[in-house]
Amino acid sequence: MTYDLSNDLHRKQFLARSENLLDKGAVVELREMTGRSIGQNRYLHLVIGAVAMDTGVTLDYCKVNYYKKLANPGIFVQEVTDLYAGKVEVLRSSRDLTAEEMTESINRFKNWAAQQGIYIPEPEDAERLKDIEMEMGRMKSYL
Repeated sequence: MTYDLSNDLHRKQFLARSENLLDKGAVVELREMTGRSIGQNRYLHLVIGAVAMDTGVTLDYCKVNYYKKLANPGIFVQEVTDLYAGKVEVLRSSRDLTAEEMTESINRFKNWAAQQGIYIPEPEDAERLKDIEMEMGRMKSYL
């Protein structure tokens, strides 16, 4: 559950939930969410969609292979040791990024796309982003 502690109702809910978990002796994880904006999430989705349509791959393929592995391995690719498989690569989820990491990852992806000859509009280019969104809607069954 996510609570905005600047909101009085959320503060009360957080305290009640915390007290309940404390009484139960539960194991919990508490972390501050620096939060990415909805605008960043939407822009990333459209940028990945633009590259996917341009290259003829699915959104998932583009996100994993182009956005995470090729353009942003330092942010997303992590090596862990598995008891049975030994050293394996795992990918960090984009939902765990801070706003700053998200901005950096998008900029790197745009630079990578430009090197491939793929134009990515700026966040302020609302008209072009709307075109991408509409085209993604038409191509939904392929993406």
